[in-house]
Amino acid sequence: MPRRSPIDSVVATTKGDDGTTGLLFGGSRVQKDDPRTEAYGTVDEAVAALGLARAGAAAAPIALPAGIGDLGELLLRLQRELFVVGAELATTPEAWDRLEDGRTRVSAEMVASVETLLVPLEREIEMPREFVVPGETMTSAALELARTILRRAERRAVALRRDGLVPGEHLLPYLNRLADLVWVLARAAEQAEARSATPARRR
Repeated sequence: MPRRSPIDSVVATTKGDDGTTGLLFGGSRVQKDDPRTEAYGTVDEAVAALGLARAGAAAAPIALPAGIGDLGELLLRLQRELFVVGAELATTPEAWDRLEDGRTRVSAEMVASVETLLVPLEREIEMPREFVVPGETMTSAALELARTILRRAERRAVALRRDGLVPGEHLLPYLNRLADLVWVLARAAEQAEARSATPARRR
């Protein structure tokens, strides 16, 4: 098959037509199903799912308890932080010395910041006593979608760490804690609209 000529597009560079993609800071290209690509691609999915939740919160603003502020603003902050996670996962070992805490590598402060939100928020909401079914409100359902994607990203990151491909010590705790926070935010979103989570077990 003859090689196609590049198209006049900024987005479609055609470089990935062979099934490869570039990582952060250059270096050799990798297959698009490389474990690192799978990991940061899953993080990208979580960013998009949080975007759904943020759009829902914009349509029906939700004030969070305990002086935490507006849900939409918080979700935007978390989306931006996930770009830091993606950058760390998308960096080859040869370029790890170029990573910067809080910009391209998850920092201890990022983990602590999520914990600072999680603990007081837990105290302000009514916690379910059993597993719940997502879908009580549009915003909470989007948050639950984001949570499950974050758990998949966490699993992908665990596999990378096993192979020595996670440079920092805070990335896994951050994903773990963030998924917890997003679950709590889903409950807060429901309760802000005077709704209760639907229990998984039929009564």
